[in-house]
Amino acid sequence: MLIIAGTFQVAPERRQEFLVARAEISRQSRAENGCLEYVSTADPVDPGKVHLFERWASRADLDAHLVGRAAVGFASGDVPVLATDIAMYAVAAELPVPRGPAVG
Repeated sequence: MLIIAGTFQVAPERRQEFLVARAEISRQSRAENGCLEYVSTADPVDPGKVHLFERWASRADLDAHLVGRAAVGFASGDVPVLATDIAMYAVAAELPVPRGPAVG
């Protein structure tokens, strides 16, 4: 499994416009072979930050997605992206998250 995770920085007053432009890309990507998750979300603290999170079943699936994205371009509407910090992570194993003692 591969994870793509990172952030986009946009002008705070245009963040919602950016998210609307990214929503269609999320819908399309989620329908692609091997896409396990694809989401762009607003940061709850920084008004100009948008988080990107993707999970792909294989490198071949991600590569096919990237070829398709290159053909249609990066979706941001006409909102300028001021900075990006996005990385790919190869996951060797998926483990359950340990749960602490019950509260209450």
